[in-house]
Amino acid sequence: MTEGTLLRISAPLDGKTVGSLRAGDRVLLDGTVYTARDAAHKRLVEAIEAGATLPIPLEGQVIYYVGPCPARPGAVIGPAGPTTSYRMDPYTPVLLERGLKGMIGKGKRGPEVIAAIRKHRAVYLGATGGAAALLARSITAQRIVAYGDLGPEALRELTVEAFPATVVVDASGRDLYSEGPQAYGR
Repeated sequence: MTEGTLLRISAPLDGKTVGSLRAGDRVLLDGTVYTARDAAHKRLVEAIEAGATLPIPLEGQVIYYVGPCPARPGAVIGPAGPTTSYRMDPYTPVLLERGLKGMIGKGKRGPEVIAAIRKHRAVYLGATGGAAALLARSITAQRIVAYGDLGPEALRELTVEAFPATVVVDASGRDLYSEGPQAYGR
């Protein structure tokens, strides 16, 4: 395991950018990302299975696994920390197949998700858990685009500037959660 490089990237992601990222790289993300947690993922996959039009384009997009807290008066958004990613694992391969290129969350991904990341040349980014207020500072605009009845779990569009994350699983399937313990094990 080597110490990663700090890179500035923009979302939506293109194939060249995704292919250049390596597990361990640190990134500052600019651009548009969408939020979705368990319930929104379920609805997206149900819409795909029903042949319905999705409320967002998936090609090249990044989904941040977050349900932000209400904003204080005058603030863009409340604290917005990552939620545990494995809860989205049952839905993720379907979304990757439809063009999703990036996910932001925390925690390990299952082997089926890692295989789908490798197959569809995508990337999984980790954001720091417990730093919700700091991460919210990188969000400069937000709006609900679908599933408003889900409250904090609604599908939102975020504009981010210098959002800090680490490449946890890269497009080749390298996984920091697997490599990290091996680097320090005996």
